[in-house]
Amino acid sequence: MDDWIDYYDSTHTIYVSKLHRDLHFQIIARDIIAYIPSPDATVLDYACGEALSASQVAAACGKLILAEPAPGVRGRLIARFAPNTKIRVRSLEDVRKMQDQTIDLVVMNSVAQYMTPDELDAALLNIRRILKPSGKLVLGDILQPNVGMVRDVMALLGFGLRHGFLKDALIGLISTALSDYRQLRSRIGLQRYSEDEITAKLKAAGFAVQRAHSNIGHNSWRMTFIARPPLVR
Repeated sequence: MDDWIDYYDSTHTIYVSKLHRDLHFQIIARDIIAYIPSPDATVLDYACGEALSASQVAAACGKLILAEPAPGVRGRLIARFAPNTKIRVRSLEDVRKMQDQTIDLVVMNSVAQYMTPDELDAALLNIRRILKPSGKLVLGDILQPNVGMVRDVMALLGFGLRHGFLKDALIGLISTALSDYRQLRSRIGLQRYSEDEITAKLKAAGFAVQRAHSNIGHNSWRMTFIARPPLVR
């Protein structure tokens, strides 16, 4: 995961325009809010990225913890949300030290593809530990083995067409093809999981699992899963 952390901590061009970037975070915030169980819930956004719309999420819960591995991004989060007393910014190391059963909702969106299978297993075990018995993990944007980059391109173009940045999306795709992102993706690759594979990983970490009806974000070709500690009878 370290190479991807370094990439996202750099001046990257993953978003084709400011509108694309802002809409991306607005839609993710909207989808996260739909999973918040109560207004006083403690929510953890695991490897949250820039989280530009985190204030919206914070307004819907009691406390929002933004956990981010990239130090530069983390510094920007601290500066951006310093006035908001409901938001706390933490490192992933901080998450590993959190107390047992203190979190109501963990969201890990568009993260698993950048982790090795062992890194994901370790993260899931820790998340299982810090979740309350009534809590849940939402694991979003899982890439499927049989869905390649063409589907990602189609999803982006459709997103651009619906929201008025199609021209920027076309230009951005050309830029991405020549960028460090494409080189890094070709060299390291992204982790992909079938529904059965990700279900098995979540069950091995101690969760009961179901696939969500829709994915977090705009890419309907990817999968989201809802995982909970099993009910004790």
